[in-house]
Amino acid sequence: MNRYTNMPISIVVHPGSQTPIYRQIVEQVCAAALEHRLRDDEALPSVRALAEQLVVNPNTVARAYAALARDGIIEARPGRGMYLSERRRIYSAAERTRRMEQAVATFVSEAFVLGYSPEEIVEIVGRRTNGRRKAR
Repeated sequence: MNRYTNMPISIVVHPGSQTPIYRQIVEQVCAAALEHRLRDDEALPSVRALAEQLVVNPNTVARAYAALARDGIIEARPGRGMYLSERRRIYSAAERTRRMEQAVATFVSEAFVLGYSPEEIVEIVGRRTNGRRKAR
């Protein structure tokens, strides 16, 4: 388990996880942006700096940053680095729905494998979404 501490958020990677390291980085940056622990227009560490701190291959961080940029979460500023983008909708309503349905299906399947009941799943989601609402 490694941390990057010079950032307003703490990124932690678990090399033994089933989730690829680049995906762990993507998920944590997205969560930090959603919870306002990262602000619009805030700089992220360079690929090299984050790779050194997390003790991972720079290509792994570059892959995470490329995925975040492709989804409009971050943007490259030539000569200055990567920055959190202002929130904007980049997907059509149909694409947003498709992506959400896919994410929910994966989440619910995993929750059932872990032994959660439908009621427990709804309760957990409710706690998470209420927490996000308060952070705004």
